[in-house]
Amino acid sequence: MPSSIMYYEDNYVVLAPSMTEQFMTASELENCLRGLLADIQDNLPLDLQKIPAIDDQVQRLLKTACELDCGDAGTWQWYAVRLEK
Repeated sequence: MPSSIMYYEDNYVVLAPSMTEQFMTASELENCLRGLLADIQDNLPLDLQKIPAIDDQVQRLLKTACELDCGDAGTWQWYAVRLEK
């Protein structure tokens, strides 16, 4: 039976157009996404347009996606990673 640690999503690798890959904690990624979403509120993806609060939009992205198109700011991607064996 696999260890429950395999299902924790505490760390992410983030691929952004303006930087090389960067490792972030879950809270750092949430803050990053919060800032990105604040900048594109007028041009949100369809599934996020129905969600009024940015914090709820962030949680939706973390649970259902791994990519956010930010228009002129490019496309951001994130993937959960395990840093310990």
